[in-house]
Order: sequence, then structure tokens, then C-alpha cells
Amino acid sequence: MKSQLHFFLAIVLLLSVSSCIRLGSPQQTTIKATSTLRLENKSSDWLFARGDKGMGVSTEKGLPDELAGTILWTHEIQGGGVPVVAGGKVYQFGYYGSGEQVEESLTCLDLKSGELIWDQRRQDFISDIVYDRYGVGSACVDPQSGNVYFQTSAGELLAYATDGSLLWERSLMEEFSRLTFPNGRTGGPCVDEGLVILHAITANWGTNGPARDRFYAFDKENGDLVWISTPGTTPKDSSFAPLVFENLEDGRRVFYSGTGCGHVVCVNARTGQPLWRFKMSHGGVNAGVVLHEDLVIAVHGKENIDSSRIGRMVGIRKPFKVPVLGESILELDRQSEAWRNDELESFTSSPAIYKDRVYTTVKTGELFCNNARSGETNWTLKLSPDQIHAAPTWADGKLYVPTFDGQVSVVRDLGAEAKLLSQLDLGSACLASPSVAHGRILIQSKKKLYCFGQDIKAKPFRKKEVDESPSSGKIASLQIVPSEFALPAGKEMNFRVFALDSAGHRIKQLGDGLTWEKWIPPTAKVKAKLDGNLSTVGPGNLIASRQAKLSAGAIRASYQGLHGVARGRILPVLPYEENFENSYELTQQASDGVPFSYPPLPWLGARMRWQVQDLDGERIAGNTLDRVLFQRAMNFVGHWQASDYIVEMDAKVDGNRRIKSTIGVVNQRYIFALVGNSNKLEVVSNYDRFQRSVPFPIEANKWYRLKTQIDLQENGSGLIRAKAWPRDEPEPEAWTLEELHVQPHKRGAPGVYALSPQSKKKVYFDNLSIYPKP
Repeated sequence: MKSQLHFFLAIVLLLSVSSCIRLGSPQQTTIKATSTLRLENKSSDWLFARGDKGMGVSTEKGLPDELAGTILWTHEIQGGGVPVVAGGKVYQFGYYGSGEQVEESLTCLDLKSGELIWDQRRQDFISDIVYDRYGVGSACVDPQSGNVYFQTSAGELLAYATDGSLLWERSLMEEFSRLTFPNGRTGGPCVDEGLVILHAITANWGTNGPARDRFYAFDKENGDLVWISTPGTTPKDSSFAPLVFENLEDGRRVFYSGTGCGHVVCVNARTGQPLWRFKMSHGGVNAGVVLHEDLVIAVHGKENIDSSRIGRMVGIRKPFKVPVLGESILELDRQSEAWRNDELESFTSSPAIYKDRVYTTVKTGELFCNNARSGETNWTLKLSPDQIHAAPTWADGKLYVPTFDGQVSVVRDLGAEAKLLSQLDLGSACLASPSVAHGRILIQSKKKLYCFGQDIKAKPFRKKEVDESPSSGKIASLQIVPSEFALPAGKEMNFRVFALDSAGHRIKQLGDGLTWEKWIPPTAKVKAKLDGNLSTVGPGNLIASRQAKLSAGAIRASYQGLHGVARGRILPVLPYEENFENSYELTQQASDGVPFSYPPLPWLGARMRWQVQDLDGERIAGNTLDRVLFQRAMNFVGHWQASDYIVEMDAKVDGNRRIKSTIGVVNQRYIFALVGNSNKLEVVSNYDRFQRSVPFPIEANKWYRLKTQIDLQENGSGLIRAKAWPRDEPEPEAWTLEELHVQPHKRGAPGVYALSPQSKKKVYFDNLSIYPKP
């Protein structure tokens, strides 16, 4: 008994000395990467948020030990964006103004002088972002063309040429039901080979209806969607973790990222095939990963899955065998851990790695240096009271570390300890990591962008060739582009089909020999086909007549025994009406015992939030209450570029005088809602940007008619109009609500909106009508 006690005390003593645990190595070797982390940076540019290799490292020399006295210029732009640099140009994602005047911007500055070259501004719309939590992310620059890509907080994905001209744009919220969150964490896209890749939590339609943290890859030239990947599970949080890319020995190009469901995932960057995932935490993993030999090193700041302790850094061994085409995602467990260190709690700050030293800032404001092979802590240095978002950048033998209190620290790693070389107070919080390029250090504070360093001439931007490994030449799969689409009635769409090898390289574009069919997947719960004319042979073409009805479905291309699948929606010419009276068989059973049918398949995000049911002798739509996550619903039913239309709808809220819910419509990026608890008619785009209301008495379990429209004025403003009245009464001539918006939204998808606080009381709607303004 005494010897057992001594053994127990020894174990306790060992764990108290160090929170780092090294785990035994498995009897397998890992697939190796091919020279991914060489640090040569001949162009001296900084094209991505964490540098060209994603490791937070620059090879610049001659950088200052003290930033004070080396300020070259400043520019008054707000936010938490990481600047990127290409040649003599700086591209910064941030915002200008406050309150209703907030505009997010991609701003292009001269690197030498800081003078404005151009900026492109966008407004927020129908997002959940509160206060001024904008510009938290980064643009990226294509190494081959110099084109710039960024994503606004509301989910607009934008591509610009170097002169500021718009190349293409997508609306992720209105096309894929991208969700927004009050924290405003947006992140940014990455451009790799021919693709622009990002991730976001979306609740789309069909198999992509459940909310997941999904990755989307767009053709960098024209914005066509190439693939969608869903490597994770149900999210607990949003994630803006950056992507880190690597080549495998078998020729595949992969990336690693954290997700909102608490995983670190590995995905084939050319095809979107999920390869493996490792569960880190019960919340989202927001920090980026770094790579060292056979390890993927990740850190998080949420509750661990195997203890109540918050935060951990883990060295994850890359698996020996990675799934091939057609195989399911590989689930890694603790046996894949080379080591873990429970000392680190880093929620949103990404690590930097130089050689075998990993540098991380944690929640309580310390800078950690850890051994990449063992996870052991070499030293810590207290820099600030707390820390969020900003990450350290290694350059010229020093670490440049912005912190939440507005300080920027310059630190030198001496091996067993750190030396603080200097600190400079920028006067406002720092949420962004430093960028280093052309002898300069760029740091964004909450109020201003700073440029420090040497006033030297920047090297011109030099376009780089795509560094792809050769194709095997043997066709292994087909890739249809676009892989998902929304085709307006009266239009047609041409598809491109690429033959891919086993690594995902494009061998050639196919035409002759292809056959096409409208296809219903065997697992589809709703059996539906597109209401369009699809070519049967040769290059793919889909034509939707002007009489085409709202529909959704899949198409399949076949070639030499191989198949490729794309899916899409056809959106009708207005007017569009839905009264739920036809083609709805109530064959499903809700959790409350109510028979129901699914809502129209093409409505974005609707399947999990609405059910067609009978109520008091009428067939109507009611929201679902079995998931608190879905207490709010915003579902788009038309094209994101629609404008000049009217939306009408019958609406009713359940409840009593103490608690009622909210029901409304979306018109051109405005929400018009009957707010039951407040007895008002309200229009809102973002609650901190544009919100107006008028008193309107709302009785529970009584039908009302709601009508909305936006009238653009000659001076550029917009007259926002809505009226509501009891359904069994005539329509009043006067508008119930009329408000002037100085900077109105000029387009946007129509939709429906509902809010049942804490999923307590239902809402219902019927007779939805969307039609052109007279």
C-alpha cells in the first residue's frame, strides 16, 4: 500500500511539473509532404494572412528591434484585418465610418507612401454582427495574376483586378444560406492553383440543408463553383481558421483547417474530398494550424472533449493511409496524438513556427514558445493582460506580437528564455497579425493601419507559375463545373466537364463522348427533377424556358463508365406564388405529432425550419420548434440579383399577451417583420446599421397581411415601405411604415423570416406572393 502511495505521488508530481504529455509513436510511418515548407520568398511579398506558406514567417532581413521612430506612414481605416502586399501595393480589408454609415472596404494603398490608390466599399445587410465588429479577416492575392479576393462580413465574395475593377462576385448568404454571427469573425479566402477556397457555416438546400461548416472552391477566373466539401459535423461555433496547404507524395494537394464543430480537417484541395478529421474540442477551432515534418500542430481555446479543462495544443500525426477516391473520411483519435500540452488556451490566435519552435499567444496575454517535436514549453513571456485574434509573426530573428491592449512587442528567442526588445502602444486594440514585406512591417490597430521599417523601393510584383506535380494521365473521376447553380427561367447554362486523375489534376476538358441525364440520387428524401431542357450528349447545356417553374434537382454526366454529378435550382420569372394547396402530401410526422410535408426543395435552408401542415382547415407553413438552434429562420426563395419587386404574405403568430413570436419577409436585403412581443411593424437591415419601426397591435392567433417594397429615388436614396392589416379587411391605401434610407440596398433575394424566442411559440404564413412592381 505504501509503495502504491509513493507511485501515485510521483505521478502527481510529474503532472504538476509539466502539462505536456508525449504519447507513444504508432508502428506506422506517415505519408510525407514534398518540400512544402521551404521558406524562400524571393518576391518578398505577403500574399496571404499568415504569409505565403501559412506559417506566420517572413525571410525579410534588416528589420527594426524598436518600432518607435520607424513609422513610415499611417492610414485611417478601422478593423481587425491583416494587410496583404503584392509588389508596391498594400490591400487592406477594413471599414470606414460608424453607426448607419459603416462601410466595409477593400482598400489599395501605395506601399511606399501610404497614399490611397483605390478602394471598393460594401454595406452590411441582414447580418447578426453587433457593434462595429467588421473587417476581421484578410484579402488574398493570386500569385499568378495579382488579382485580389476578399469576403465581406455579410458574405459577399468579391474578385478585383489590380486596378480595382470588379471581375466577379458571389453572395454566399443568398446563394448558399451562409450564416452570420454577432462576433463578426469573417476570415478570408485563400487562392490556390486555379481555385479560391473559403469556409463558412451554411444551411443550404437538400443534402446540404443541415447547418455545417462547409468549404467552397470557386474558379478564380470567373467565380463558378467547382466543389463543396462537408468534412465536419454539427457546428457549435463559427470558425475563421485560415487554410494551410501541402503537397503529398502521391501527387495530391491538400489543405488543413479548423472548423466550427471542433475538428481539425484535411481536405483534397482540387476535388474537395474530405480525407481525415481529428476532434479537438467542444467548440470551434478558430486558430490556424502549422506543419512540422509529420505533424499538424493545432491549438484551441474551448472545452476539451476528454476533460473540463479549457484549451490545448496538440501535435497530430498525419495518418499513414489517406482515403483514396470513393472512400469515407478517416476519423483520427487519440492514438494519432504525438503529444499534447494543456497549458495553452488560445481561442483565435494562430501559431507561428520557425524551424522546431512554435510561438503562440494565449488568452491571458502570454507568449509561449514550444518544442514542435515534443510539445514541451521552452519559455513563456507575459506581454499583456489578455489576447484575442492577433497572432505573432516571425521575421529577422524576432517576433512581432500585437496584443489586445494596443501594445506591439518585439521579442527575441534566446533559446531557454525570451528577451523583450521593445514595446510600442498604438492607442487602440490590435486584432490583426503583422504582415512583413519589402523591408516593412504592417500592423492594423482597431483605428489605424501602421507601416514601420525601411523606406526602400519595393520589388515589382512578379507573376509566378503554377507549381503542379504532373498528371498520371489516367482518368479516375469527372468534375462538373459549376457543381451547384441557380438558373433564372429564360436563361441557359453551359457546363464544363473535366477529366481528373487520382490526385485531382485536370487531364483535359471533355466534350464528345459525354452523355447527360437528370438524376435523382438513391438517398434523396425528396424525389425531384429540374424543370429545364438538358442536352443528352456532348458538351452539357441546360435551358430553362421563361415558363419554367421553381424546381431543384441533380444532373449527371457519364463518360467511359465514370460519372460526375452537379445540382442546382431553377428560379421562376416573377410573379411567383405559393399557397401550399397543391402537391403537398402530409406523409411525415413532426415531433409534436403534427403530420407535415417538407417545404419547397429549392428554398434555401427551409427544410429544417419549416413544415407544411394543416391548421384550422387551411394548408399553411409553420416553423419547427424542436431545435433551439432553429428558433430563427431566414430562407431565400429567389435570385440574389433580383430587384424592383413586391413581397406579400399572410402571417400569424402563436402565443399570448406575455409571449409572442416574430414573422416577416425579406425584400431586397431588408427584413420586414411583425414583432409580436413589441407590437410593432419593423424594418431592419442590420440592427446596428438600419432599424426603423412603428407601433402596430398584433394579436396572437390572428391572420395579418404584410406587403413590402423598396422605391429607389432619383437622388440615390431609397424609400422603404411596408403595410400590414388584418387579413379579413380591405387593404389600406396608406403605407403603415415609410422610411428613407440614404444608402439603400439596390438588389437582393426575396425570402421569409421568423423568430420564435427560445422556440416557445410558433409562427405561420400562407399565400406568399412575389411580383414585379408596376
